[in-house]
Amino acid sequence: MDHERRHVDRAPDDAGRITKRARDIAVRKPGSPGTSFMDESQRLVGPYRSRAVRALVLLHEEHLRRFVHTWRVAVANSVTLPATDNPVYASLGALGQHVLSAAREDMIWMCEKLALPDPGIRTAPDAAAIVREAEDYMEHVLERWRASLREVSDDRLEAPEYPSRWQTRYCIDSMLEHAVMHPMRHTFQLEELMGEG
Repeated sequence: MDHERRHVDRAPDDAGRITKRARDIAVRKPGSPGTSFMDESQRLVGPYRSRAVRALVLLHEEHLRRFVHTWRVAVANSVTLPATDNPVYASLGALGQHVLSAAREDMIWMCEKLALPDPGIRTAPDAAAIVREAEDYMEHVLERWRASLREVSDDRLEAPEYPSRWQTRYCIDSMLEHAVMHPMRHTFQLEELMGEG
């Protein structure tokens, strides 16, 4: 799966526009348009040693929720994914499992590299079961995301770099940014397929 992920996760040509949108969301005040996913998350996430980590955890939560919402609409409308040999696109169930599994794998990787306790995120349901269980599994993942990096300080974010499972090297800060962008890209893909992009 990691090999496929390396190719699927390439940013679209307008990644800069999407990154700008992420920054815009990060500075919105609670109650502003577009913050419906954020308000409850800001209450739940609590204090962090690093404000940068807290911001990226919040952004990850918003965009994972947004992906699951968009994916659920795609499932309800029986959206057809592009024909490809990539197993991530074998079905909408496979795509949902891929995105939710990646959130798990990214946090496990960060905890390993930082010598933190295992975050205790259970394996994602299979592609058939995820269609029934996506929201419950997402809440489990997000609860563990909120808890795992609270004590990480800023001086551990940018150095050193470590090889990822697909061998690209990341510091912790860049892996957090990667984790935010991953559900954003797949949401973008689904919105385009549904004519909403």
